[in-house]
Amino acid sequence: MVPPASRIAVVGAGLIGRAHARAITIAPGVTLASFTDPTPAAETAASEFGVPLFDRIETMLAAGSADGVILATPNQLHASGALACIAAGLPVLVEKPLASDLASARAIVDAGEQAGIPVATGHHRRHNPLIVKAKQLIAGGTLGRIASVQGSAMFLKPDDYFEAGWRRAQGAGPVYLNLIHDIDLMLHLCGPITRLQAMESSAIRGFEVEDTATITLQFESGALGTVNVSDTALTPLSWELTARENPAYPATSQDCYWIAGTDGSLALPSLTLWTNPGQRGWWQPISATRIPFDFADPLVLQAAQFGRVIRREEPPLVTARDGLAALEVIEAVKQAAASGQIVVPGQGG
Repeated sequence: MVPPASRIAVVGAGLIGRAHARAITIAPGVTLASFTDPTPAAETAASEFGVPLFDRIETMLAAGSADGVILATPNQLHASGALACIAAGLPVLVEKPLASDLASARAIVDAGEQAGIPVATGHHRRHNPLIVKAKQLIAGGTLGRIASVQGSAMFLKPDDYFEAGWRRAQGAGPVYLNLIHDIDLMLHLCGPITRLQAMESSAIRGFEVEDTATITLQFESGALGTVNVSDTALTPLSWELTARENPAYPATSQDCYWIAGTDGSLALPSLTLWTNPGQRGWWQPISATRIPFDFADPLVLQAAQFGRVIRREEPPLVTARDGLAALEVIEAVKQAAASGQIVVPGQGG
């Protein structure tokens, strides 16, 4: 017998909230229950999708019309919204970052675990079939032992993006707003990060917040990595411009991640595997194999998986603890850039 579709309420009717709503209408096993948002624009979203609109999360929870909740609110509201959902006994998927600070993120993790309520973090890239395949290749030993990791998140945000003043102030910037997705994938594919160093610059835009940063990482396995992030560099080297996840971004044929091991290396998102067909070594021929994968929409896959989480059929693919781990690394990046010291993620904050 097929279980009834899980009713998902979306809190936040902005760009991301509407993207989640569209994914829910496509994904199997779920249905859109409502929007919650106090802004006038939310009325348009609710009318477009034909669902009720609530102005407060407490009112929505009291209505009892949802089986689970997706929080797509401003970062500062993630903790209060998640804790309210947990208290109401509803599974919740919190958009990245899990919270705006480590103490709040830890409070969400603790509350969910103590109450036995599933809490997911919206790092949707993990749901991408190419990441699923990359994880299988790495975990299966295809690359041998990982030695070095290289990541790039460099893109050019137009000037009008910064007309909103908060995007020029501390708490914004590409480290907080963008890099956390890339860090989550590195944690997922390469394991825990044990320490890091970082440098930041605001020399080009001159804002209060950084426009460029470089980070050096050490993984628990002993592998080392580097990541460059910039929102003022016109390059094709970012996930948005290479992965073809979102049609709003012009697709390129480049790769933005390299994961290099003793038996081979993997370029993403093209999922190109480089190996020696015979004896290993730099004098030997090296060949490239493009591993096939499905182009299914990660947001739709995430919505379907969250439905299974709501029905207790499986745990979240990206847990609240995963979201906390990514946030700990991002906070460590900021600490390292400010201090000039090596920082261990999770210590302090």
